[in-house]
Amino acid sequence: MEEDLKNDGADRSLDMDVRRAQAFTILERLRSTLTTNAVISASALFVSTLGHGLVFSTTVWFASVIGGLFLRAFLGAILKRWQTAEHDPQQALDVLTVGALTSGTTWAMLPLSVPDFNPVGGDSGLYLIMCGMATGAVMMGMGYSPVSLAFALPPLAAVVMSLAAHGDASGWLVALNVVALTLVLIRSSRMSQAIFVDNVRAKLKATALADSLSSANSDILRANYRLEVLANCDPLTGLANRAAFNAALSNGISSAAEDGTQLALLILDLDRFKSINDTLGHSAGDTLLVEVSDRLRSTIDGKSIIARLGGDEFAMIIGGADAAAQARGQAERILERSRQPVMLDGKATVVGTSIGLAVFPDHADTAEDLFICADMALYRAKDGGRRQWREFEPTFRSQADRQHQIEQELREALASGDIHAWFQPQVNLASQEITGFEALVRWHHPYLGPIAPPEIVHAAQATNLCDKLTAAVAGAACRLLNSLPALGLPKATVAINVSPREFDLYSVADVLDRITTAHRIDPTLFEIEITEEAILDTLVAGEQLKRIERSGYKLAVDDFGAGHSSLAYLVQLKVDRLKLDRRFVTGIHRSRQNQEIVGAMIGLGRALSMDVVIEGVETEEEADALKCLGCSCAQGYFFGRPMPADRIAGWIERRRTLGNRAVA
Repeated sequence: MEEDLKNDGADRSLDMDVRRAQAFTILERLRSTLTTNAVISASALFVSTLGHGLVFSTTVWFASVIGGLFLRAFLGAILKRWQTAEHDPQQALDVLTVGALTSGTTWAMLPLSVPDFNPVGGDSGLYLIMCGMATGAVMMGMGYSPVSLAFALPPLAAVVMSLAAHGDASGWLVALNVVALTLVLIRSSRMSQAIFVDNVRAKLKATALADSLSSANSDILRANYRLEVLANCDPLTGLANRAAFNAALSNGISSAAEDGTQLALLILDLDRFKSINDTLGHSAGDTLLVEVSDRLRSTIDGKSIIARLGGDEFAMIIGGADAAAQARGQAERILERSRQPVMLDGKATVVGTSIGLAVFPDHADTAEDLFICADMALYRAKDGGRRQWREFEPTFRSQADRQHQIEQELREALASGDIHAWFQPQVNLASQEITGFEALVRWHHPYLGPIAPPEIVHAAQATNLCDKLTAAVAGAACRLLNSLPALGLPKATVAINVSPREFDLYSVADVLDRITTAHRIDPTLFEIEITEEAILDTLVAGEQLKRIERSGYKLAVDDFGAGHSSLAYLVQLKVDRLKLDRRFVTGIHRSRQNQEIVGAMIGLGRALSMDVVIEGVETEEEADALKCLGCSCAQGYFFGRPMPADRIAGWIERRRTLGNRAVA
């Protein structure tokens, strides 16, 4: 059954090719056919003029013939322009048949246009012209009989009828001869079509056989090429794959060692590639990978090697005496190109790139060690905020060992409660009242000593423990909120920090809702601090930030002024508070420029109905300067250092004893 369907499909395809050949043949001969028709119609007009003079009816007939020829020429031009013979050959043949029938019918009207037409007398020459035209049409129209017969049959029928209408024996005799000629022409036309079709079919089958043999040979060559590509190239991007990269790196180091030259290795990683796959789909992710590979190709010369190691990780090998300098310049060019948006799902999306750089023999003397060094540098680039490049430094190894130990022990530390939150107060500069606290994660390791908060956060990201770390800090913040009314601070808020990288790892809003609901916390007293990076990265964080807002939590932008926030997003997300980066506070009482910047930021906050909190206030002079500039709230060592929750009550009591003066 399946074989029969396959054969039927092949036959239909062959019939379509035959129709296509017929249509092309007639279109190619159309110009000469129309020209011949025009010349013979002019001769018919001349013959009729010799016997009857130039009369109106004959002139109208000639004009009709010429008009019909122009119409057929116009239709032929349209068929060629629209390539109808290629796409729908039967429609082209039908149009050509109608055109031929129009001309044939006009020729059939010739006897009626001649006054006092005498078919067996002086006007018999017109019969010869009409019969000759019909015969010529059949001879010229070989290939598709309906076209030639559509033209030939109307004038032949007109000749037969006018002769029969004459009524005498000679007229009937000539009419019978014309009928016989008509039958011969019909048979000849069909035989010509059959011969044409057979020839076309034979040619098509021979061509198909030759194409089949050629296709089989091409398939073999393509299969061999695909095997070679699969062995050495990434099928999506066309770059070298990991196997080819490993071989190239080993060979490159061997050659560089022999020549006494350098070999630089760049490892690249796309920022938040997983979130693009999750939000826009894998097809968008593939589009991004192809675009990135094209951009990498455009930034290098022919001597470098680019590879896709897997997922969103790429590598680049650069050799030569100045390979290190070339690699540094290359890293800058890649970062510059990565800032240009990519169209994904109809949206312009900026996808950052982080890059790690290592050089042979400066940093390592084997391919494996060089890769490890570049990977450590890549980690540092991500650790420093992404969208940057870092070159390997020897201290990275000890830092990597320390980070590895932190990651290994983080889960147990969370379970045992060794990781906890300390709180730094925020103070109203005018009234000196405590307005809130910021939760800061703390971990004192028995062997490594104090673990910095960034180290804890990065370890949590590496071990997929971000949600548990956030839950631990949020739980501590909720417990403090529940204790603040008893300390005389019923309206004080508590803020926790959420890294923008966490938004593509888990649902931050779900974790916060679960913790605050369990502690029965008013969401308006619970504040979420994010960095400007999250404001810009709406593809990843936008929806989660809106969910946080809908849950009723306050939203603060931390380190404001250190990045490139969008005012449109600040308004759209209804940010409640801006925390001004500490770099503008240090020595503000002596810096006119910093005073103007802070004053402008405070004015911006008022215009957007947002509170402005100044971080990093360490001296009374700085606090006084900020108060004069109109700043309402601040935090820093001058007011109070971060402290455990159980020390807050004593700190508040000492502060009240001193009349709400700063107690560091």
